[in-house]
Amino acid sequence: MTKPLSEREIVLGILMDVTEHDVYSHIALGNVLAKYQYLDKKERAFITRVAEGTLEHMIEIDYILNQFSKVKVKKMKPVIRNILRSAVYQLKYMDSVPDSAVCNEAVKLAVKKGFGTLKGFVNGVLRNTARNLEQVEYPKEPRAFLSVKYSMPEWILELWLKEYDEDTVEKILADFQKEKPVTIRTNVSRINPEALEERLKSEGVSVKRHPYLPYAYEITGYDYLGDLRSFQEGLFAVQDISSMLVGEIAAPKEGNYIIDVCAAPGGKSIHLADKLNGTGQVKARDLTDYKVHLIRENIDRMQFDHISAEVMDASVLDENSVEKADIVIADLPCSGLGVLGRKTDLKYKTTLEQAEELAEIQKSILDVVWQYVKPGGTFVYSTCTINRAENMDNVHWFLKKHPKFILAPIQEHLCDALKDSVIKHGCLQLLPGVHESDGFFIAKFQRLE
Repeated sequence: MTKPLSEREIVLGILMDVTEHDVYSHIALGNVLAKYQYLDKKERAFITRVAEGTLEHMIEIDYILNQFSKVKVKKMKPVIRNILRSAVYQLKYMDSVPDSAVCNEAVKLAVKKGFGTLKGFVNGVLRNTARNLEQVEYPKEPRAFLSVKYSMPEWILELWLKEYDEDTVEKILADFQKEKPVTIRTNVSRINPEALEERLKSEGVSVKRHPYLPYAYEITGYDYLGDLRSFQEGLFAVQDISSMLVGEIAAPKEGNYIIDVCAAPGGKSIHLADKLNGTGQVKARDLTDYKVHLIRENIDRMQFDHISAEVMDASVLDENSVEKADIVIADLPCSGLGVLGRKTDLKYKTTLEQAEELAEIQKSILDVVWQYVKPGGTFVYSTCTINRAENMDNVHWFLKKHPKFILAPIQEHLCDALKDSVIKHGCLQLLPGVHESDGFFIAKFQRLE
């Protein structure tokens, strides 16, 4: 009989998948938590915190290790590198684990993984780090300091510092490292927000209303989301407030025909279907069978029958959809620089060149899907990034190339809720640490009659 893996072995496996095998962290962690649901809640919480925390702080951790190890991080064997990384995270950020236990467990893990000859090296580096952690000197140059302190690649900081002042950038960075509650949207076709709140509390969930929208809540305190009956019954969807604002800004009317061109996993499409009050139709599209399967799973759980999902490439014109839609939603592939607090490894996997390529891909899709909007209809373009090249630059490009469209004003009640007058002009840039949301961009266009 195979001996079950320890918590630290499971963490090491996640780190190896993400740092050495190019698996996305949320996929690796999700697969592990699904596989090890039998573990105690406390054990699963430890695995989540150490794996996510090590990845979140990896630039800082490597900087620290390079001060206390004669062998630099890049020269270490991958298994040893990741054992040391997770151990340094525990030393620096987890007071609940004694330093001696962190060092001893790391040595045991190195031996168990076949690196017994390096146990002295692991022990020496970690005990040296534990003794001198408070004396670590951080870089003096401001950009390098922010990069190490908040584990953010310098090319990303360079981008942001061109657009935002240093104080705003530091607020963004600090917010990424805060633990976030899960944000949910009430399925108001099935239950009103107040009743959902009571139902969740009866299931032992801590519930807090989000200040921006009356049907949005932040939830904590549950064990496993999929075990909640209210989730299984489709009474709510997990969705960030920024994503909900797309549906709110689109402002569908009963009977509208809506096309969402890059819809997976379907949160925005289903939100729009909810707002149609059983009327009209939503077409949710995406590029692959797998993504469309995800959309259909969510449609089935939320129990809507006036929304359908289909495989379609947004960059290829669908002649049958030209001038058919009252509303078109284009939430396009992007660098994801606004959601680094939730997808921590993106900052290590994305490059400036990729971000520039994505901005061009967005243009190619915008150049096609505007044709689906009826004269007088609404076109909403959004991304989960805070990179101007993928946001306002593309808005200016689109308006110049397509004079049939103008920026449309965004509803006053949203301006008031966000305490932001800028959005009245038709564009909203949400910033982590400034707004109570992920980093997100929304532009609302109207097609002239």
